[in-house]
Amino acid sequence: MIKVFPAASRYSADLGWLRSHPSFSFGEYYDPNRTGFSVMRVCNDDYLAPGRGFGAHPHSDMEIVSIVLNGQIRHEDNLGNSVVSSFGEVQRMSAGSGVIHTEFNASAEEELRLLQLWFMPKERGVTPSYEASRFDTGKLHNALLPVVSDESSEQVAWIGQNMTIYLSKLEQGKQLSYAPGSKDRKLFLYIIEGQLGAHGETLAAGDTAHIEQVSDLELTAAEQAFFMLIDLP
Repeated sequence: MIKVFPAASRYSADLGWLRSHPSFSFGEYYDPNRTGFSVMRVCNDDYLAPGRGFGAHPHSDMEIVSIVLNGQIRHEDNLGNSVVSSFGEVQRMSAGSGVIHTEFNASAEEELRLLQLWFMPKERGVTPSYEASRFDTGKLHNALLPVVSDESSEQVAWIGQNMTIYLSKLEQGKQLSYAPGSKDRKLFLYIIEGQLGAHGETLAAGDTAHIEQVSDLELTAAEQAFFMLIDLP
């Protein structure tokens, strides 16, 4: 089963310094029909003006992932971390028992675009932790590249939940298939750029899909597509 949420149906906010396109209820925006999917609570496609960002604010008991699409992000927290990341890098924070952090566009000239993702943790009250990882962008082409997972490796950031985040750049006409570990797993699909066919549906940039009860997902690029696929419990 696949349920598609077109980009045009999503809420958008424009604060001047921030343009945000949330997939689920967030901040002042609330839709009782869009409060999350599986353990996923936030998927914001954010554009931050040069030098602007989010001042010091707290989090607890949440797995937070920032994926940079364009530009640079600066993260600082009360754990002592201060990191600047760009495309090809992922920032992951397990807020656990509590952490305070800031996120800013590190450039004074270039706009920042990033995906902000929040997930409920597998275990609450853990010691907070932070990680910045880098992946090989060349391996995105015509493949599903894991960038965050509970089974981490040198180029895959660890997360405290039974899930995996994949990124892919699929050439027009190319196909990929993905088989979750069981039909009970849930899949979240987000189209960053281009057009992608999935389970009989065609999705365009900004579209999302909730996919359940599939043993094999077939993905076809109607035109060159850059997308994110998340395997969830």
